Amino acid sequence: MIGKESIDLGLENIYESWFAYRKGKKPSSDLDYFQYNLEGELHALHTDLSNGVYKHGRYRKFIVTDNKTREISVASVRDRVVHRLFYDYLVEIFDGTFMLDAWSCRRNKGLVGAINRAQSFIGKYANGFVWRADIRKFFDNVDHGVLLQLLKRKIQDEKTLFLLKEIIDSFEVKKGVGMPIGNLTSQIFSNIYLNELDRFIKHKMKCKSHLRYGDDFVIFSRDKEKLLRIKAQITDFIENELKLNLHSTNNLIVETKYGLKFLGVVLYPNGRKLSKRNQIRIKDRVNLRNSGSYWGVISKHGTDEKVKAFQWDLVDLL
Repeated sequence: MIGKESIDLGLENIYESWFAYRKGKKPSSDLDYFQYNLEGELHALHTDLSNGVYKHGRYRKFIVTDNKTREISVASVRDRVVHRLFYDYLVEIFDGTFMLDAWSCRRNKGLVGAINRAQSFIGKYANGFVWRADIRKFFDNVDHGVLLQLLKRKIQDEKTLFLLKEIIDSFEVKKGVGMPIGNLTSQIFSNIYLNELDRFIKHKMKCKSHLRYGDDFVIFSRDKEKLLRIKAQITDFIENELKLNLHSTNNLIVETKYGLKFLGVVLYPNGRKLSKRNQIRIKDRVNLRNSGSYWGVISKHGTDEKVKAFQWDLVDLL
């Protein structure tokens, strides 16, 4: 890494990005073809990146149905090596600027940590209120211009910015808008983009108890009227500064004592339970190889009835 502005485009760093990308990947014809001529592919990539003539290729798209239908866009192996290169570069620069309670796509964070943190807030505000909201079609509506301006706050090197723009502009839902769900770079771009929301909530709204996982966020308060005022100002910021919109149905203020449905778990001041929808999803996915992991989720978060039902589902697999 060369400082905090320009990215290291040296051949050694590109090889490191290849090995980081390759680790844990299942065999595929695309991967095998790239690896067959690995030295030539990486040397050519190094030349294109160094000379500022790199062009991102087209995406292969497919549909995934899991709770909701989503279109996943997959870049070529060559482009995914570039994604890994820029992902590592951007994480080093930006991750330290993120809020403590940004829980998605970060080292030593994650879904379980976010749920546990929300549980601690529920206990703290047992007689209070919580606003739960999420961004409507976040990936489809990320504004390229806004994202580039955020990157320019930390990065001034023209070649690096040119290459970042090439990655960002490689995908559009409509002109200048949209980000592919399947890209590794989309993970860090998402946190850079929504870090503006986190900072606004903490520093401008002075909210002491809030957390975000992906584009889902919750804010706690003991004063409902204050929370309503906060909601109005944050909604305005999201629409006018980030050029996004909140989901119309997943946007409500509730009393914490009645429970908070968040990230597939219903949280209460004195406990939690797995949502019925997620129990069904686990049942559909379970097999002998992954049953131990799902058993851990069900036994920890499910009711006695759900644990018993899951035990019988396992019997059917034996």
